[in-house]
Amino acid sequence: MKGMFKFILPFIIIGVLVSCESRKNMVYFQNIEQIALDKQEIVNTPVIQIGDLLSISVSALDMEAVQPFNLPVIAINNISGAVNGVPKQQGYRVYNNGKINFPIMGELHLEGLSILEAQELIVTQLNSYIKNPIVNIEIINFKVTILGDVARPGTFPIQNERISILQALGLAGGLTIQGKRQNILIIREENGKKVYNKIDLRDANLLNSEYYFLKQNDVVYVEPNKTRINSSKYGPAVSVTVSIASTLIALISVLTR
Repeated sequence: MKGMFKFILPFIIIGVLVSCESRKNMVYFQNIEQIALDKQEIVNTPVIQIGDLLSISVSALDMEAVQPFNLPVIAINNISGAVNGVPKQQGYRVYNNGKINFPIMGELHLEGLSILEAQELIVTQLNSYIKNPIVNIEIINFKVTILGDVARPGTFPIQNERISILQALGLAGGLTIQGKRQNILIIREENGKKVYNKIDLRDANLLNSEYYFLKQNDVVYVEPNKTRINSSKYGPAVSVTVSIASTLIALISVLTR
């Protein structure tokens, strides 16, 4: 019995160490009591990029005057040709030159402007045609992509142009047990160039980071941990073998009492 205990003891020690390490690598915001969260709300204003599809609506007291500046609402047809869903207003594509083609006023350069700045620009242009115009702009094709070790990887459309990294991971079903919390990659486009940053979900300072809120077309990649990589390398047979070995050890322990 003592010999068997000496045989099992290393496995017990390893199990304890693994459980301690697991908590260190798994728990989010471990140092949240030690940081000062910003009292002011983090500013998250999307910047218009090439490829964005913009919904621009113009309104005023004189509705007839604004009609030429609004694209018509169209019905969406499915593959069979039947009308499907709610009719939607057409959008303005931001072309490679950073401009859109706006009714009557022609080309307007909106790339690099915030939504608010773009609205102010169009209002200024409209003042020559309409009295006290009101302009609302939305990014129709705002989306983020979540890849890697999450429950449901994919591309997700965002309706309100505001989503945090936590909300995005929630849409993807959260990280799997094998996903690395400390090395999540965010890829985004800024000024026509791809940039990236790595974040650590275990660190509560993320809540104050500029990468806490995602931007349109951001790609989030969750890296697999060593266990996931090794299981992929050696296949499921290794896991089965370990399970059988653990069962045999427990059985021998009972029989030799």
